[in-house]
Amino acid sequence: MEYLENKFDTIIVGAGHAGCEAALAAAKLGLKVLLCSINLDNIALMPCNPAIGGPAKSTLVREIDAIGGVMGEVADATYIQMKMLNSSKGPAVRALRAQSDKKEYMAYMRNLLEKNQNIFLKQCCICDLIVEKDRIKGAIDQYGIKYFAPTVILTTGTSLAGRIFVGLQSYPAGRLGEMPAIGLSDCLKRLGFNIKKLKTGTPARVDNRTIDYAKMTIQPGDEELNFYSFKPNRPVRPQYPCYLTRTNEKTHEIIKANLDKSPMYQGLIEGVGPRYCPSIEDKIVRFSSNPSHHIFIEPEGLDTYEAYVQGFSSSLPADVQVKMLRSLPGLENVHVIKPAYAVEYDYVPAVQLNHSLMTRLIKGLFNAGQINGTSGYEEAAAQGLVAGINAFNYLNNSDMLELDRSSSYIGTLIDDLVTKDIQEPYRMLTSRSEYRLLLRQDNADIRLTSIGHKIGLIDDTQFEIFTDKQKAIETELKRLGKEKIANDDRGRVNKILEKYNENIERGMKLSELLKRPGIDYKILKEIDTKTCELNLNKDVYEQVEILIKYDGYLKRQEFQVEQSSKLEKYKIPEDIDYSLIKHISTETKEQLEKIRPKTLAQASRIGGVKPADISVLMVMLGKK
Repeated sequence: MEYLENKFDTIIVGAGHAGCEAALAAAKLGLKVLLCSINLDNIALMPCNPAIGGPAKSTLVREIDAIGGVMGEVADATYIQMKMLNSSKGPAVRALRAQSDKKEYMAYMRNLLEKNQNIFLKQCCICDLIVEKDRIKGAIDQYGIKYFAPTVILTTGTSLAGRIFVGLQSYPAGRLGEMPAIGLSDCLKRLGFNIKKLKTGTPARVDNRTIDYAKMTIQPGDEELNFYSFKPNRPVRPQYPCYLTRTNEKTHEIIKANLDKSPMYQGLIEGVGPRYCPSIEDKIVRFSSNPSHHIFIEPEGLDTYEAYVQGFSSSLPADVQVKMLRSLPGLENVHVIKPAYAVEYDYVPAVQLNHSLMTRLIKGLFNAGQINGTSGYEEAAAQGLVAGINAFNYLNNSDMLELDRSSSYIGTLIDDLVTKDIQEPYRMLTSRSEYRLLLRQDNADIRLTSIGHKIGLIDDTQFEIFTDKQKAIETELKRLGKEKIANDDRGRVNKILEKYNENIERGMKLSELLKRPGIDYKILKEIDTKTCELNLNKDVYEQVEILIKYDGYLKRQEFQVEQSSKLEKYKIPEDIDYSLIKHISTETKEQLEKIRPKTLAQASRIGGVKPADISVLMVMLGKK
């Protein structure tokens, strides 16, 4: 069936975090967007923990905001707890985490979509694609209705041929209570894509009225609030606590006694699960010497008594789960609302994509989110934003947005996906970036706002706020580098410093004093009248303090970026025939042919490619 009104600029399949970012980015840039979802009541659903951020992920959220995405804005508008993790550590590993009101988050995101006149919502299951030669032309739903568009973005999450497991029972589903996407996997296989399986899981939801919180440790939010979005006028909301309990010997005994009922240990699940977020039974087996594991009880929202049991995902039978949960301190009489479950689903290994997230096989077809083998809302949203922008760029014959590793965690994420043959759900970690001191959550706007403004997703008003902040940082850095504590003023200063176990033996510049580990900008305000009178915004003085304290380390990492960029300059021809290259192994040739790297730097990051192989390629490219 065909209808004239079924013509769009882009079709987005899936309305999770990747789909929402892709739709809003494309629509803001002027494209007519069809956003398809199996269930429109589940737009921007958080099927696992209703929380945004955490280590490395918070950097992704702030980068999304800096480019012009919306995840940070929505998280700021709907949080019920804000907490800065690793606050006592260095800036490279500090991480903001927001516990969100699940329903509020979904409602806020849907409102953003519905307010945009370029976005058309459709509840349907896309089960086939329309392809002519090597170009996408549209999609077909389960009713046989055709939708036409020169670009399609697949953001199918865990729905692609999804299957849920609770104990040895299983049934087709993308998430609990939602049918899977059937047909699309077969279509992609017919088109020549390699399809594999992954597994993930989520904990049970419990009734907080049946929990004895007095037996747990309270986990409050921060007194001093931090936010994700760089936009002004961020809402100050009441903070609500989470709670900490722990597994014990009884919990572990119950799990060990029932491993024969685990679909994972019985070989019923062939997909590989996330290494950094294992099920509780996997933790007990893998870390058998550990007598206890942290379990957090976190609210799903303010208007529900449903609570989330973080750290307790499982695929064991529902009755066993009840026994496990009731062995935890404070949960002895808990009522389980929804059981934990594992879900196995199809994904398309991202080595079949370019850095723009467009597939190499089909022009105009983009993949973003868990279909690329990632796990996490933040990783999905980042990819969705890039895919939405590049759908616009593709249609307008513009240069694709391809962020490099030295510019962002988003660039690192995408480069890892398209360069390394990922065999397990990919989660962003600070350790994945070799430039993590440069790529901090606090300076995401400095790194990426200009890019967002050039693309057209950051408006002039927001860009002016950004440039004003930049000027304030530069002005204060210069001032602190000039202003001095006079030698004869040491007595007054040392009286203040005494309470911080610090002292100075001579006059010095304010920047020199601020370099000390025990001195921060707030102490500087006590010492220096002008610093106090300036009353700079926290976003400004935080940057000033980091740039002064870590100046040497930052310069060292900037030098590393400069050295690495030399390999980026060696462009590899698209039509290169690796089989004809002498002096490199057959294994290396196969890997290079599979990934088809664009530069020598990307080739050096491919697993199995040795430094000697890079030297051979460098000589060959140098001759050309």
